[in-house]
Amino acid sequence: MFQFFSYKPLLLIIFLLTLSLNLHLFPARTLPGTFISGDLSPNATWNNFLNFIDAGKGANLTGISELKTYFHRFGYLQIPDNVAKNFTDVFDDTFESAVLNYQRNFGLSTTGKLDADTVTQIMSPRCGVSDTVKSSTDNSNNIHVTKHYAYFYGEPRWGRLAHDTLTYAFSGNHMIGYISLSEVREAFRRSFSRWSAVIPVNFTETDDYSSADIKIGFYKGDHGDGEPFDGVLGVLAHAFSPENGRLHLDEAETWAVDFKSSKSKVAVDLESVATHEIGHILGLAHSSVKDAIMYPSLSPRTKKVDLKVDDVEGIQALYGSNPNFHYSSLMESDLSSGWVIKSPLKWLTCLLIFVVVGLLF
Repeated sequence: MFQFFSYKPLLLIIFLLTLSLNLHLFPARTLPGTFISGDLSPNATWNNFLNFIDAGKGANLTGISELKTYFHRFGYLQIPDNVAKNFTDVFDDTFESAVLNYQRNFGLSTTGKLDADTVTQIMSPRCGVSDTVKSSTDNSNNIHVTKHYAYFYGEPRWGRLAHDTLTYAFSGNHMIGYISLSEVREAFRRSFSRWSAVIPVNFTETDDYSSADIKIGFYKGDHGDGEPFDGVLGVLAHAFSPENGRLHLDEAETWAVDFKSSKSKVAVDLESVATHEIGHILGLAHSSVKDAIMYPSLSPRTKKVDLKVDDVEGIQALYGSNPNFHYSSLMESDLSSGWVIKSPLKWLTCLLIFVVVGLLF
């Protein structure tokens, strides 16, 4: 009979060495929403916010007024626009409340101070659509929150679908030259297909931009829709609730469809942003789930294109389910980002760990 217990010291050493190897080969994953300030371009929109780390109530720092403008833009300082034009640089009670609301929304420690994690999240490149709930008396871009996912106020959706199909087109005057039109079209085709796979809505490209349901283009600065872009990083894109159909991307960004061919540290994945903005076009607002497509921020050189359970639950509540969609495949995708191990080497490592633990105990 084999006496396994006699090998315990050796097996323990093997177990520890295997665990160590596993940790070195497969370090902790960085969440899509996180952002390292060192990646910022010198021209990045919110670079100066680094100066406010550790600021709290009572502080009086030059530039806090700009940060208040940021909080007002994204719905955390809900005050009249005429008051917003006269922001001071004092970290007052109202601003502390806004910071606390922001921290709660993003799952940060609710310190009420501009700690490093909070400033890092604030500086993350993001969508230009507001995050938080506003009253029903405001405009159509207001948000009504339900669970993690959210809708625009009134839960608007496309209700006049001809044969359950929406058309989309690209502006002939507002495109970028360093990525071919065919590559841009393919990135958007894949993005649209992800949404059509889960709801009974199809998307068809058309050459008739003026009559298309969804109009896509790249714009710079103030481009006439009341939501001006702000240069490198900062706001990456924005879209409007149904049935507006406008989807605008900031021309100032360094857009990429393949990070191997784009070496810029501030390159932004076009397909990831397109998938997010199409969610807005369909009626979803921002989600507080970090892995969800509808989470508002995206780091440079990050690809995030797969719909998560939160995205699917939100959009299916508006449109119903595609009859060919099965949650099992989606659950597999969600698990693969956490516990499911795809690499053969990872499988071997984990199998060895389980065997050794079994022998030890």
